[in-house]
Amino acid sequence: MTYSHQIVLPGGKEGRFLSESGEKLTPPENWAFLPAGDAAITKSVKAKGLVWVVQVRKGRRLISKGIWARRADILASQRQVRARRSTPEYARLREKDLARRRAKQEAYVSEFFIEVLKFLNFHPRYQREATLLGKKITAHATPVNSGTVARTQQIPIDQRARAAVIAWMRHQTTAYDSMGIPRVKGKRREVRRELAAKSIEILQAYRQGRKIVESCPLKKVLA
Repeated sequence: MTYSHQIVLPGGKEGRFLSESGEKLTPPENWAFLPAGDAAITKSVKAKGLVWVVQVRKGRRLISKGIWARRADILASQRQVRARRSTPEYARLREKDLARRRAKQEAYVSEFFIEVLKFLNFHPRYQREATLLGKKITAHATPVNSGTVARTQQIPIDQRARAAVIAWMRHQTTAYDSMGIPRVKGKRREVRRELAAKSIEILQAYRQGRKIVESCPLKKVLA
């Protein structure tokens, strides 16, 4: 199905927008705004006619905040979707879909936990610590829609596990969150590289089975 929509950006004033070419736009009086959040209703509205997709920049990404469309189309779509969702058939399909998603998530969590343990590669002396750390990192990194590196499909799972460990270590065992990092291009990346090297040093002591000093930041967190 082909949708007729136009990307618009907030224009600085409420109810004002800019087209991708910079043209100033104001929604027609018989239009209304539908916030993002219900994909079924949004899809139904898009199928009914022209819509404006409101996007805002978040970091390097553009995310949709919702759509502007004819008020009548939005109300009709809301009624149609509610009616469809009230049927027993929809409830059965929904439960089946949720069960499938739960099973898929549980399988991924287990797989990711194993990859984290592989990367940690702790000495047998520290298997208890490895299991505890692996559970903490996996619980933080794998929730659906968490936005963490563990949810990306752009890199292999072993690389996701490594990145998740380093990110967790950076936030939990260093002062990264309270650092005043200058807003200079590349500086934050440089700081992260330095902290990653320190995290690897900490992990090496556990990998080699050395005695862990009381001042070890990872030991304190795991305690």
